[in-house]
Amino acid sequence: MTAHDDLSGRVAIITGSGRNIGRAIAIELARAGAAVVVNARSTAVEADGVADDIRREGGQAAVAIADVSDPDAVGGLVATAVRVFGRLDVLVNNAGVRKETEFANLQYAEWREVMQTTLDAAYLCSHAALPHLVASGRGAIVNIGGLSSWTGAKGRAHVVAAKAGVVGLTRGLAHDLAEFGITVNCVSPGMIDTSRASGKEPAHHAVHAPLVGRRGTPEEIAALVRFLCGASARYITGQTIHANGGVFMA
Repeated sequence: MTAHDDLSGRVAIITGSGRNIGRAIAIELARAGAAVVVNARSTAVEADGVADDIRREGGQAAVAIADVSDPDAVGGLVATAVRVFGRLDVLVNNAGVRKETEFANLQYAEWREVMQTTLDAAYLCSHAALPHLVASGRGAIVNIGGLSSWTGAKGRAHVVAAKAGVVGLTRGLAHDLAEFGITVNCVSPGMIDTSRASGKEPAHHAVHAPLVGRRGTPEEIAALVRFLCGASARYITGQTIHANGGVFMA
């Protein structure tokens, strides 16, 4: 790994890192020198592929299959990082569910699924990782938010609420964890060129047009996450940083 070395000697967990933005973050942090735990909920094929890509470039990676909405599974995820690499310094809460359902048809089970995978998981992972981030002395948590939590979106009441909760969690944790030398920030991506399980374009994208004339890439989001995890960002905490090509300005 040669792109950066500012995370050398550090260990990072990236939830939901089998593909898209999570994959790009895992690879970017590894290129910056971190040993990376690649996480997927149930299928190892994609996660193994990310880990193999990292190792081929000379980086260190382990795979942990864990449903981050399950407290026991989260405990195992954190334990894997410490067992394999001996410490934990960085947590990136990237896992999420982004379904589209009109509110009149939105059942409580789907509401809970989105909340559990997006907001509850960020709490569970942060709580489980906390003792190790404290021991690090320079721990960093980066939560991945979303454009629609700021602009709103039709058919996404559950997603908007969950991602808005992530912003609130970021601010609360920044206050609670500052005394331990832990920074907590949120990156809010806009329209990013990713593959989607549904194969369909999110409806709310039709009403947005990036000022820069193109969509962002997962690698551009990953570069911002890397910066927030590194030594140059130690004076930044409690912030939501938007990367959306000018679609939304805060």
